[in-house]
Amino acid sequence: MVRIRSILILICLALVLNACGSNEVDGVIRMGLTTAPSNLDPRFATDAVSARINRLIYRRLVEFDEASMPVPSIASWRQITPTHYRFTLQDQGRAYHHARRLVASDVKATFDSILDPATGSPHRSTIEVIQRITTEGDDQIDFYLQRPDSLFPGYLSIGVLPAELIEQSHPFSTTPVGSGPFRFDSWPQEGVLRLSRIEDRRLFEFLPVADPSVRILKLLRGEIDMLQNDLPPELLAYLEGKSGVSIQKREGNNFSYLGFNLQDRFTGQHNIRLAIAHAIDREVIIKHFLKDGAMPAQALLSPHHWAGAQGLEPYPHDQQRARDLLQQAGFSEQSPLRLVYKTSTDPFRVRLATLIQSQLSQVGIELEVNSHDWGTFYSDVKSGRFQLYSLAWVGIKTPDIFRYVFHSDSIPPNGANRGRYSSKRVDSIIDQAENSPEFEVKAGYYQRLQQQLLAELPYIPLWYEDHVYISRDYITGYSLAADGNYDGLAQVQIGIK
Repeated sequence: MVRIRSILILICLALVLNACGSNEVDGVIRMGLTTAPSNLDPRFATDAVSARINRLIYRRLVEFDEASMPVPSIASWRQITPTHYRFTLQDQGRAYHHARRLVASDVKATFDSILDPATGSPHRSTIEVIQRITTEGDDQIDFYLQRPDSLFPGYLSIGVLPAELIEQSHPFSTTPVGSGPFRFDSWPQEGVLRLSRIEDRRLFEFLPVADPSVRILKLLRGEIDMLQNDLPPELLAYLEGKSGVSIQKREGNNFSYLGFNLQDRFTGQHNIRLAIAHAIDREVIIKHFLKDGAMPAQALLSPHHWAGAQGLEPYPHDQQRARDLLQQAGFSEQSPLRLVYKTSTDPFRVRLATLIQSQLSQVGIELEVNSHDWGTFYSDVKSGRFQLYSLAWVGIKTPDIFRYVFHSDSIPPNGANRGRYSSKRVDSIIDQAENSPEFEVKAGYYQRLQQQLLAELPYIPLWYEDHVYISRDYITGYSLAADGNYDGLAQVQIGIK
């Protein structure tokens, strides 16, 4: 509470300072981020910020509607046979930022590159159903699959890169070249990215500001114009109703979870994971810490998703059950279980970690919280250097995510099975789901899969956090997306500061 009072005092001071003057108007719209994007090459980007920025820079063959069903983006398609899809590029959205038209050979080069094991793309497992790709002229691409897969069009939502630059090993990760509504401008200073909106050449600057209170201060002082998510609920409550500030909220479908290393001698034990699930009081965290800014989750996919599982029973908060399970695993008050929880240095995430630490301590688990800068933390997670950690999956559209995250063939670098989870039953359900031609049958397998994952607990589902967007009131036109993407920046307008 002392920290929160101090933050509020600083914010009040910032309001006074802001009333006295603001930065000189330069026409640049600035957005505060928790971290800088780590990779602007869509073949390699896996973190949320990079994925959201890449959506602005690159065009994709396929997009998704509100029901998470694939719809045409720059290409339409038809299924020729169960294993043959033909995509036809549309006329719009095909101008690369380096003054060349996007053509079929670019699509082939992009996906061939991802499929090449030498590339090391973490997205390879998502599209490895592709057997070969052919083109006809500038507009037609034919995908031949190893097996029938009715979900296949949804796998092609990765940005398309220019073929000649792929061949030249162009550094897309730092100097992207795409055909999206924004083009790369510069890195004016370390971690700060500038993009130019194609439509009107308006410059947008993305500034990493790790501390949420500092982000708020910069917003109030006019140093940034907007920010989205990763803010303490107390600061949001304080800002509501303040003049000069606009706030948008909406329910989200980004999945927050507690992840485990299944090869660890402790977290690899089912009884220990089950004890932790019973020890965590999600209702208390959502009500008091998140200020009702989230919905409890039982699975990676929202129940509203076409493949979501309805009626999954949550693990109730039951401290005695947790203690009994720990005792069965050989732990007691005299010999407590000691675990290390890794998180980022974001204050909000650190506070969440300390809440979980407190709740686990009440059942006899001594949890050490280690916080690291985002780069170190994320590297450790991808490399399996953890016992448990918390993260969120964002922007999930198709249930192929289950192969990417939980199949035993998807251990990094072949996917995102970061906990090194291996279950023959889960592998079999994933395979059966993918081999089923009908959506209804697929949905049944994926619902069964989510029940199995909830029983085995490679992850503990936590919640779907709401999205929050805050801007100065001279910024208009932004719309929040259910997955938290930044697509609304294409419509943003600015008035007079």
